[in-house]
Amino acid sequence: MYQFPPNAFGVSSDTVLTVVGARPHFVKAYPLVRAMAGLNSKHVILHTGQHYDTNMSTLFFEELQMPDPDVNLNVGSGTHAEMTAKMMTGVEQVLFDLKPKAVVVFGDTNSTLAATIAAAKYYFPVIHIEAGVRCDNRRMPEEINRKIIDHSSDILVTPSEVATENLRREGITAGVLNLGDFMYDTFLFARSVALRRPPVLSNYGVEPKKYLLSTIHRELSTQSADQLRAILDALGSLGEPVILPMHPRTRARLSASGYSQIPGSQLQIVEPLGYLEMLSLLLNARKVVTDSGGLQKEAYWGGVPCVTVMSETTWPETIDAGWNVLVGVDVERMRAEVEKPNPKGERPEAYGAPGAAARLVQAMGWT
Repeated sequence: MYQFPPNAFGVSSDTVLTVVGARPHFVKAYPLVRAMAGLNSKHVILHTGQHYDTNMSTLFFEELQMPDPDVNLNVGSGTHAEMTAKMMTGVEQVLFDLKPKAVVVFGDTNSTLAATIAAAKYYFPVIHIEAGVRCDNRRMPEEINRKIIDHSSDILVTPSEVATENLRREGITAGVLNLGDFMYDTFLFARSVALRRPPVLSNYGVEPKKYLLSTIHRELSTQSADQLRAILDALGSLGEPVILPMHPRTRARLSASGYSQIPGSQLQIVEPLGYLEMLSLLLNARKVVTDSGGLQKEAYWGGVPCVTVMSETTWPETIDAGWNVLVGVDVERMRAEVEKPNPKGERPEAYGAPGAAARLVQAMGWT
């Protein structure tokens, strides 16, 4: 059992505070919620409100059978500085009230950054899930967040040996636990549920393995209206149906630019989807075209080839195995890779076995 130094108040409760705020957090938090159920330690979930769209927040809690957040800061949208400042202020007050024995954060978003800084300033132990992930591109806001979060955390839970080695190169070895990927348990649970449900393909007029699934939302993909239009036009001209659930930020950029689809486009732009429907579409897709880190891994686990519209990835294991390829924002390279036959190689268990959250609970000595 880990013994942490006292926080700034010199006293801790028996509470574990988990901070979520964005769609990927809910997927990663699900296994921890299950692993903490029935323990003597009190588990409090704080939602920053970074993602507040029903299909990107509320529906996830319902589908994953997670309890409603105990606290919701309702921060909403804004600039990086506005959001982070509001979230830090809100998290700080909760820390003062609860004095938790540990604060659990996930991934690399502004919610994660805000919670980490707020907790670290008062010496509350921070446990970072998905530590050590790197793409080595400081033009991505998430990469800046990752390094600050990792260098401010007390326990760094890595999803792979690659992530562990990334931390070692940066001089971080204390408190590093390679426990595997938390998302894997959620994927396995959701896949079992999705496969028992009636297929959703008829809602989109597509047949199994005869369409592509896409998501485009990264700042590098959407910051230029011309670039975003080029990507969407290319998706619509690939000669097969493409289903693209659209992130609210991407939709706002499109609306502002006056975008209209090219004649004959086979691109279906739809609202954000719940996790189960999205997973059903993924498992039946021929290929995935995305700039989402989470979807790259889910495609790998589901045996669906992935074309990543980025020049780097946080998940190099999927590239090495031959199930993911990087094309940047080059639409001709994207088209060429989409047309290639599917890989036939194995998919090594690069992100650990199921049970990462249970292993964390055991390592922390939480009972």
